[in-house]
Amino acid sequence: MSNKLKSRESSENARIPDDSVGIVKTKYFKFAEPPNELVLSSGERLGPITIAYETYGRLNENKTNAILIFHALSGDAHAAGYHSLDDSKPGWWDIMIGPGKPFDTNKYFVICSNVIGGCKGSTGPSSINPKTGKPYGTSFPALTILDMIRPQKKLIEYLDIKKLLSIAGGIDGWDAGSPVDSYIP
Repeated sequence: MSNKLKSRESSENARIPDDSVGIVKTKYFKFAEPPNELVLSSGERLGPITIAYETYGRLNENKTNAILIFHALSGDAHAAGYHSLDDSKPGWWDIMIGPGKPFDTNKYFVICSNVIGGCKGSTGPSSINPKTGKPYGTSFPALTILDMIRPQKKLIEYLDIKKLLSIAGGIDGWDAGSPVDSYIP
């Protein structure tokens, strides 16, 4: 039986495949505290900002094996693995991230974060507006793709990664010809 077909019996009802990254935990990075809010493309200021993210694999000593995965607009930071033994659904790109998979976590340190404006843990319309004490709702500022990318750079800096090995995944409206390295190292 191949590795991909074998499963670890984690509990009577949960099966985690051998080529999975296993149980993962969403982490949170907070920045842009007033008066150092993020200045959006519109000129509006947003802060504080929380970024939900997950990592898979290990960052090597030289910090040269990091790959940033972008999700599509309706996605989230949970790209691979399971949140609990009872979780019946793996991350949205589990087929691509894990031991022996294209984004091999035996070789690479893979990072996926939820963009701002989303609804899965990063600052967005359901977040509390510090000026009103109530959820932003429809008052949440309009964002550009660049506004979504800049917090990714802040996360990479927080993780003390000077340069990414690669980026991958979809991000709505991002022009593949855009100079990504101008925004993300």
